[in-house]
Amino acid sequence: MPFMSALDLLFHLLNFAAPAFFVALLLALLSRVALHRRSAAVGFWVQVGVTFAAGLVVLVTGLAWFGRDGRMASYAALVVVCGSAQWWLLRGWRG
Repeated sequence: MPFMSALDLLFHLLNFAAPAFFVALLLALLSRVALHRRSAAVGFWVQVGVTFAAGLVVLVTGLAWFGRDGRMASYAALVVVCGSAQWWLLRGWRG
């Protein structure tokens, strides 16, 4: 049984995380360009980081639940959760 090299593993992990990162980046950019809104509490990269982390949790949960990556239900949940996280961040931290 052939094993994956470290570089192949890195590429697989980056490709797994890429949808969460680009959705987070796109949402943070669109909130500034289209909505002309900035979060009162957090900066741009914090918005991207929080939304990215939420997206990764969704993708890992989808992988564990379905047993494979790339299910449309996982991507739909990714969009809903990332959008909700971005909405929460734009309203400001409510503790």
